Amino acid sequence: MSDSELDPTPHDHDHPHDPTLQAADVVACQRAAAIFRAMGDPNRLRLLSLLAQRELCVSELTVILGDNLPAVSQRLKSLRSDRIVIARREGKHIFYRLADQHIRELMNNGLEHAREEGH
Repeated sequence: MSDSELDPTPHDHDHPHDPTLQAADVVACQRAAAIFRAMGDPNRLRLLSLLAQRELCVSELTVILGDNLPAVSQRLKSLRSDRIVIARREGKHIFYRLADQHIRELMNNGLEHAREEGH
């Protein structure tokens, strides 16, 4: 990398500044970063891929994933605190599902991109 590429001082461009360009607000970026961190764990992502298909209770998730209850519960707690999944109680069971369509699309897009050849 040349010194000019590392120079942080403003410089002229061939194109004028576009006044309509705006960075996302700080709070939204912080929340999105938390979502990306939470979804960045392969075990949590596998869990989310199941919840993208349908609502499931903790015991069902434990069996399907072949994992132990404390581990699955901890992952769900983390995902719930980041507003990625929501829960509802029915008797003794707690059922989980994705919080909304945005999470479903984000997860599906990430997995589709990962499956593409050349990536």
